[in-house]
Amino acid sequence: MDNVISVRRLRVRSREKTLVGPVSFSLEHGSTTGLCGPSGAGKSTILRALVELLPSGLKRDGELEVLGRVIAPGRGDAEQRATTVLVPQTPVVFGGSVLDNALFGLRHLLRASPAVLRERAERALEEAGLWREVADRLDAPAHDLSAGQRQRLCLARALALEPAALLLDEPTSALDERSRDKVEESIAALGGSRAVLLVSHDPAQVERLCDTTIHLDQPVETPTATVG
Repeated sequence: MDNVISVRRLRVRSREKTLVGPVSFSLEHGSTTGLCGPSGAGKSTILRALVELLPSGLKRDGELEVLGRVIAPGRGDAEQRATTVLVPQTPVVFGGSVLDNALFGLRHLLRASPAVLRERAERALEEAGLWREVADRLDAPAHDLSAGQRQRLCLARALALEPAALLLDEPTSALDERSRDKVEESIAALGGSRAVLLVSHDPAQVERLCDTTIHLDQPVETPTATVG
């Protein structure tokens, strides 16, 4: 399998202080990789570094390649953000309908007819495992959905961009068991179609869903990383 993302000695720094890293790993097309470690090890920070969404005052260094293209620190663009998409821990649902939410990012990226955009959105809802539950209420307010449905709607919004890599930050941490299982089913169904990097505090979930695991073994003051 070809690498979608390659990271070599990536660090996140605050001025001269290293907060996370150095860490090196690759994400292959069609693979699901777990990113694990204790609270405060910098798992979410690494995800944000991969999509150039670090908080103000933090910078990354090291090498980052996306689909063979070197991304210089601070030089991410719309193409990279569509290729590598982050789904945050807390589902962000905008005002408007279910369909509006599924289309949100796509409308800013793709110039196409409403019919083509809707087809992409519906396909993404199917891929996220949500279509059967919302097909008859696409025009209903997205805020009426349950927590688990909102998480899968955010997943669909990301999938509508047809990314090569999907970064999932604790996607089930706030869900009940039934909703967690549905989200896990959606993640498992992505296997083979794109590279997935999953941050999870649940070792059993990583075991269920992931082919490979990256371990961040130390808190951010003295970080180190191993791949296993």
